[in-house]
Amino acid sequence: MITRQRLAAGVCALLAALTAGIAFPTGAVADETAEQAAPKVELVLDVSGSMRARDIDGGSRMSAAKQAFNEVLDATPEEVQLGIRTLGANYRGNDRKTGCKDTAQLYPVGTLNRTEAKTAVATLTPTGWTPIGPALLKAAGDLDGGNGTRRIVLISDGEDTCQPLDPCEVAREIAAKGIGLTIDTLGLVPDAKTRDQLSCIADATGGTYTSVQHKEELTDRVGQLVKRAADPVVTPVAVEGATACTSAPTLKSGLYTDREEFGQHRYYRVDVKPGQELRASASVAADREVNPDYGVLLRAVTVHGREIVRGEAAGNGRTDVISTGLRYPKAKSDDENAPAETVCLQVSNSFSAASGVKTTPGMPVELTVDVVDGPDQASDVASFGLGRGWWLLGALVLTGFLAGVLWGWVSRLRIAVWRTN
Repeated sequence: MITRQRLAAGVCALLAALTAGIAFPTGAVADETAEQAAPKVELVLDVSGSMRARDIDGGSRMSAAKQAFNEVLDATPEEVQLGIRTLGANYRGNDRKTGCKDTAQLYPVGTLNRTEAKTAVATLTPTGWTPIGPALLKAAGDLDGGNGTRRIVLISDGEDTCQPLDPCEVAREIAAKGIGLTIDTLGLVPDAKTRDQLSCIADATGGTYTSVQHKEELTDRVGQLVKRAADPVVTPVAVEGATACTSAPTLKSGLYTDREEFGQHRYYRVDVKPGQELRASASVAADREVNPDYGVLLRAVTVHGREIVRGEAAGNGRTDVISTGLRYPKAKSDDENAPAETVCLQVSNSFSAASGVKTTPGMPVELTVDVVDGPDQASDVASFGLGRGWWLLGALVLTGFLAGVLWGWVSRLRIAVWRTN
């Protein structure tokens, strides 16, 4: 019995040691997240006359919005700078030109005083027009500056009434500036036209659209979006690719954003030293209606145009994001002073616009560049698709082998003792 207890203790100790080695590998990398500015959120509320409608849980749309705002203000994280902007809240007349200028900042973006913000919201009364486009332009200005997360949350119950300033085009223009601003939209009991417009606004900036039918849905969704702004994110750096490799910007490791027109080629340069590996990926978002059958091509070429390696992806009939990537390891050199090789990354697309769809600004492009040391160690290579999983597999095999040997030795000892007795 004592022998079996010692054996069990030994096996448990071995397993604990191996588990500790797996849980705390010596090559762990420290968190290098750069400190960013405080996240900013502006809630943009439609206060047009249609918000009087009483079709949300027996109450008016305006009442549901006020309740949601009060609860969200109570739950807003301390680190989030929050502001409130209205549209259609002040002008009651019939002059379209004046009504389409009716947007105002109800509470400035900054450190939140919950009492003041709630008091300001309580004064709102459904009034006028629905100038969504002008309100988005002003909201983008309210959030200007800083490198932290910036988010607009638009709550509306109707289609914009201030055409031809198309709010979807406004959202694309905001995205084209490369300032990393996201617009999320919520539709209160929306019809088909409102749903399509709000979805388009959200898609243009990488945001989300949600249809809301009940008070709790509105409160929960707005709260989620405000809290999401507090989550750490990597903001892409705006860059403008060139039409030729010779004039392309030189990029270092990082995340970049650009705009690419339909069927266009964009070039970027990356310096790769001997013994390093270039890893790159490109994503193109079809943020408007496109014809079916399209693709994205990412090529690594020399400055003279010779192809080194490529990655490509194709799609069929969906308005979505399509991505591809490549890897290029550069061999080591015996010459310690060997110069870096300039590699040109070419991003191309075969999208075509559907009939009547504007082609400007170009579609959003997100480019990831990572230049790392070459894969000298086995841990850097995805061997048979296991990658770093080889460490765990080896530990489990070793544990099973040692446990089997020990168990066999104890069994033989017990048989020997039994025969002796």
